[in-house]
Amino acid sequence: MNFLSVYPRLLRWALQALLTLSLLSLISCQQLNSPGVGDNSGSATGQPFYQEVLTTLLTSDEVVPAMPPVHPVRTVYNREAIIPPQCYTRTEGKHNPCYVCHQDQLPERENTMNDRDLQEAYSFSDLGMTNHWQNLFEDRSQRVANISDEEIMQWVDQDNYSRLAERLRVSGYQGWIPDLAELQEGTAAFDHEGFAKDGSLWVAFNYKPFPGTFWPTNGSTDDVMIRLSKPYRTAPNGEYSRDIYKANLAIVEANIKGLSSIDSLPINEQRVGADLDGDGKLSITTHITKMDDYVGAAAGYFIEPSIYPKDTEFLHTVRYLGFDENGEITGSRRMKEVRYMKKWQTYPRFVLAQLYLEESYEKELGQLPGFANLHHYGLDNGMGWAIQGYIEGKSGELRANTYEENLFCMGCHGSIGSTIDKTFSFGRKIDGGKGWGYINLKGMPDAPNRGESVGEIATYLTRVGGGGEFRSNPEMVARWFKPDGTVDVEKMRSKDVYQLTVPSRERALMLNKAYRVIVDDQDFIFGRDATVTAPPNVYDKVDNEKSPTLPDVAQYNWDIRLDWQATGIVVGTKLNLNEAMAKK
Repeated sequence: MNFLSVYPRLLRWALQALLTLSLLSLISCQQLNSPGVGDNSGSATGQPFYQEVLTTLLTSDEVVPAMPPVHPVRTVYNREAIIPPQCYTRTEGKHNPCYVCHQDQLPERENTMNDRDLQEAYSFSDLGMTNHWQNLFEDRSQRVANISDEEIMQWVDQDNYSRLAERLRVSGYQGWIPDLAELQEGTAAFDHEGFAKDGSLWVAFNYKPFPGTFWPTNGSTDDVMIRLSKPYRTAPNGEYSRDIYKANLAIVEANIKGLSSIDSLPINEQRVGADLDGDGKLSITTHITKMDDYVGAAAGYFIEPSIYPKDTEFLHTVRYLGFDENGEITGSRRMKEVRYMKKWQTYPRFVLAQLYLEESYEKELGQLPGFANLHHYGLDNGMGWAIQGYIEGKSGELRANTYEENLFCMGCHGSIGSTIDKTFSFGRKIDGGKGWGYINLKGMPDAPNRGESVGEIATYLTRVGGGGEFRSNPEMVARWFKPDGTVDVEKMRSKDVYQLTVPSRERALMLNKAYRVIVDDQDFIFGRDATVTAPPNVYDKVDNEKSPTLPDVAQYNWDIRLDWQATGIVVGTKLNLNEAMAKK
């Protein structure tokens, strides 16, 4: 390609990057002198602004809560909210829950955060060394005991999603309004290929939950949907084509995962107008080898390894632990949260590398995190994604997140080294056509991560020394650990992800009740983990110099992607992992 032909594009990218950096620098400068915790200057009530926010959340049921008339940063209780609660877990010099987040760059990966060193030792700002997630240390035993099983089961089975869209419209809300009908019903909202039945063009995919927090045994179920923008689902004449959409979804998946070819849902190549499988014919195919370009109206659009197309959207719902008609654990109709991400700007890799470098400079200078506030559109993570969320209000109805509640999301979707273009789930989707459809953990094998041979869950339990990032969960320990404290890998081999990660009915009810207490208090800024009593292995304060560090032998290279092609792994069948592992 002639350099002169791409020069205008490079110049536009450079200008966009400079504009973003300037905006973020301006935001940071505005925030440098802002106190880290509990700013109360100018408050008419004499109390911290964050306390005024909490009072509003407890006394108002507005779908968009009214905030004090000050810069949002001044309402923040914890300026280091991007450090999640799990980062305060005691490693005791041998247990490593950190490796699944903190990694150095992998080949062809756009993520150059290169933070594997955070596996070795704690490295917090002065403010961050205090664990501000005080909900972790609250004893909710009595309040949980006061909630009956019948009450909590009725609560989690109620629909609090379908009314959200209209409530937002009536309020004059300008941001994204949920537009996937009947999502509260889970799998019933999608057809056999994962496409939303309402025509909204959201597509559900089946993925392996991220280790630890997102296992059902630790309190929540969830699902994720993706939607590509109009050019990726239409013909050059603007007409919608499901075949073109399926082809581009497969190409995006292969690009994110670094695959040179990929199986797909059945695609009519004649309708696409391209020989996707390279066999010299235009027919029905379920395999794509043409990876250098998109098809349809998006042909010729920017494509670069491990980067999503512009205007890609993700919809993620976090739910309680529900029960089906057989009493088995499933996703609840009630939603704890609805999370939304949109890639409003696509930067090439060299620009993203500069943005990561800028982030490291700011940290070295001791600057606290700052993000552009997009108001109803949430926060800009500084890497091209706008992130907004909705969470249960006092009455249980969903409402828009406050500034600080959105701030909580920015660490995981901005400043950790293991993600692919700031996302988790899509890179963990079951490969190809078999992975399109609503999430279903039954029959899903404990596939190993790329470069490893033992199942991911068994490996994680071994390295962490507990049933999640907090290194607790007595039920997981009782199920999968031997009396000597080692993991019973043999016992785990024949189990699918559902069997490995769902709690007992008693634990599920307890976790639901614990979260209901947090909803009653509306103090998500102090933490939203469904704990009844304080996890024993969590620091309330960390000393960067004195807290135990991890030796080299307890640090690990790790790839967020999974090896679904491992010998013997066939998705959707009753798998005997003993046989699979014996063949390795």
